[in-house]
Amino acid sequence: MNETAFINETKNNGQNARRSHHPEQTKVNLVNRLRRIEGQIRGIARMVDSDVYCDDILNQITSVEAALGGVRKGLLEAHIRSCVVDQIEDGRYEVIDELMRTIGRMSR
Repeated sequence: MNETAFINETKNNGQNARRSHHPEQTKVNLVNRLRRIEGQIRGIARMVDSDVYCDDILNQITSVEAALGGVRKGLLEAHIRSCVVDQIEDGRYEVIDELMRTIGRMSR
């Protein structure tokens, strides 16, 4: 696939047309973790609204950041093991550059 076709394939009314194809259990695990994080975020908002001591709120924020880091790590691993491998097997080596840019952004 040439670069123009690849770019056109990925654009669909401003949305990415490419799809992941992770096993259902991987998706379930990621969504469950994200829902727990969502609950933690709501809890932090309640803490702020209730004038909870700042240090306690900061500790909860640190916990959420660590939880998001775990989700990021799990999704990156799933991405490499499925999406990236499949594209390389199809001869679409540009996925390596994409992955390197993504890792670079994650490392900032």
